[in-house]
Amino acid sequence: MSSQIPRHIGIIMDGNGRWARRQGRPASFGHRAGVRAIKVVLQACEDLGVHVLSIYAFSTENWARPRAEVRALMRLFHETMQREIDEMHRRGVRIVVSGRREELSPRMRERIDEAMSRTANNTNGVLNVCLNYGGRAEIVDAARKLIADGVPARQVDENAISSRMYFPDLPDPDLIIRTAGERRVSNFLLWQGAYSEMLVTDTLWPDFGADDLKAALADYGSRVRRFGARPVDEIAVG
Repeated sequence: MSSQIPRHIGIIMDGNGRWARRQGRPASFGHRAGVRAIKVVLQACEDLGVHVLSIYAFSTENWARPRAEVRALMRLFHETMQREIDEMHRRGVRIVVSGRREELSPRMRERIDEAMSRTANNTNGVLNVCLNYGGRAEIVDAARKLIADGVPARQVDENAISSRMYFPDLPDPDLIIRTAGERRVSNFLLWQGAYSEMLVTDTLWPDFGADDLKAALADYGSRVRRFGARPVDEIAVG
């Protein structure tokens, strides 16, 4: 594997429902399997030197799913946050939650606040849980902060907007992975992911493990990141 390791990986965790249906089980069974996959991948990130992992847990559009599934998901998020916080804290992982938290239940907000405050000073890694998150919503919220801060139009630039994202201290993702074969970004980290490398795998999220992550990092390490510029050997000389 190349020594070029991404500092920040974002993952669009897709395929929980399909994974469950293939086994004749309800969607909730797949979501619980997906939580187990998060733990495996987070440990693999730590082992491989990836400092920040952003996971797309629940989008602003996911409220349109069947009410029973949404309720089950929210219950699962709450249980997982409560159950895993001690281990995350022991491992030195900082937990942050990106999204419109004010639209979540008071009980959920309380659990999130506890997790974030307890782990705020941890430095071994960052787990960024994108919950009730949308890339467009984040940009809208940043624009609202600009207005609230009274920033004149002439002073609005990329830095002014970036500094008003949910967690501006996090580096932009170097690599975004999407599981289950879908080839779209689905409103995930639109601002931060402008120059992220993309990798799509047919593996369903509950089956995605350490070996899949190693393969993704090997693929990433073989790429030449251009950031909008052509490689030197493609530029005419003279």
